[in-house]
Amino acid sequence: MNERQHPDGRLAYRNLEFMDTADARGLRILSEYLYPLSHFRKEKIHDTIVFFGSARTFESSASGRYYREARELARRLTEWSNALNHATHRFVVCSGGGPGIMEAANRGAQDAGGKSIGLNIGLPFEQRPNPFITPELLFEFHYFFMRKFWFAYLAKALVVFPGGFGTLDELTEILTLVQTQKLEKKMVVLLYGTSFWKEVLNFEALVRHGMIAEQDLDLFQFADDVDDAFRLLEEGLTKYYLESEKEVPAIAKSRI
Repeated sequence: MNERQHPDGRLAYRNLEFMDTADARGLRILSEYLYPLSHFRKEKIHDTIVFFGSARTFESSASGRYYREARELARRLTEWSNALNHATHRFVVCSGGGPGIMEAANRGAQDAGGKSIGLNIGLPFEQRPNPFITPELLFEFHYFFMRKFWFAYLAKALVVFPGGFGTLDELTEILTLVQTQKLEKKMVVLLYGTSFWKEVLNFEALVRHGMIAEQDLDLFQFADDVDDAFRLLEEGLTKYYLESEKEVPAIAKSRI
């Protein structure tokens, strides 16, 4: 069918009015899978280090140390990654694309002269893309679940700074995928700020009440400074991926 044969003179996929309807929801969902996929392939990005944390943590705020330390950790990880002799971009910093800890992560990667990813989502407040994301790796999502898919699909490590509902949601989703082995890969999960996390989430109580197994506490680690966090991430990523001769890029391997 050519455009003149179409009732309103346009091909269906060029009809923006139709594409915004409930009937075209499947196409919109698919586009939020295919569009990032094409860019990641073009940029040769096979795996990421995802930073989660509050959008309300600014450099000048009371919790500003977390902003500064997230920025420094992202800088060091990017420098380390850039020094790896590999045909693809390894362990690229990825954030939710907004302000706060997300901005700090993208900013740190930029400080090191590296690329970084921003998986932004349209919200009525707080969430605007920060200016430190690599332009060709900035994506805007409508559907939370497609955004979460891309957080999990490429991630080899997760660094979780103090945050609110969104951070808790993203953390527990990843832990559930790892616990249930829906992620067929090793994942380094690091909770930054031990006192915060042990006050907000009582993991030991979950074990005591029989809600999780004691070995589930081994799914994550704690860190309280940049040196310790960097060491744990470097050790884990090196052990699970750089020393493995059987590694297959996540983009071809993950089953999520």
